Amino acid sequence: MSESSRWTMPEMAGILSNKIPQDELKPGDHIYSWRNAYLYAHHGIYVGDGMVIHFTRAAGQEIGTGTVLDRFIFSSSPSHPSGSPCPRCGDQSRTEGVISSCLECFLCGGELYLFKYGVSPGVFIAKTRGGTCTIAPSDPPEHVLHRAKFLLQNGFGVYNIFKNNCEDFAIYCKTGLLVFTNVSVGRSGQATSFLAATTAIVSSPLRFLTTGVSGLAAVGFGVYCISRYVSDIGVRRDVMKIPVERLILCPGPLESEAATITDTSKEKGL
Repeated sequence: MSESSRWTMPEMAGILSNKIPQDELKPGDHIYSWRNAYLYAHHGIYVGDGMVIHFTRAAGQEIGTGTVLDRFIFSSSPSHPSGSPCPRCGDQSRTEGVISSCLECFLCGGELYLFKYGVSPGVFIAKTRGGTCTIAPSDPPEHVLHRAKFLLQNGFGVYNIFKNNCEDFAIYCKTGLLVFTNVSVGRSGQATSFLAATTAIVSSPLRFLTTGVSGLAAVGFGVYCISRYVSDIGVRRDVMKIPVERLILCPGPLESEAATITDTSKEKGL
């Protein structure tokens, strides 16, 4: 193995787990916690003083995918037993959109994990579960905190599990990148992993590539990995860096402007 291809010890540890102690958190960190027996994760931005800004729907409401997932996946708004709201956050069982919660309410009894940025392609592929890392680099913490706090006051649009979810919110806060393709999913690694798995299962060309069960599994896994990789926010080309103020104040023209810039870049061979 060449020196350049060797993984560092932090990378090796990151493949095994992204778990992090609470006392190691820093303002601007993108954190997440698994829900419903690791079925999905809820994401947010740690802003310091034990508080997290995150994007969600009211507790107890189904996300509304229009699929069988609606039977299992529910909102991640903090909720407490009736009559005993969090002394720090109050009753947030009916709040929705971009909200601020204490770390304990955000975790809802789950464990704390740190989303990784700027990972190598090898580490990204090795982390077969989506929604844990990205190849894209993070912006400085002050930019991340500015976006999160600005969106706390102004909102982040309508929640959509495939195009505008809690992970999309956190990734935008960290990178400022937005996707402008109507036919694709957003920035969320969880959503792209779900669609990549679906592609690997139903892709008709697979039956022509191998006849053995082990071969079919290998090809299917390869399709899954490639689909995840090309959909990562750090690789795909249908993204633009958008200042948070423009995202809120003039959302209408941004998509057409993005298309214009993309077309111009193609003409220049960029």
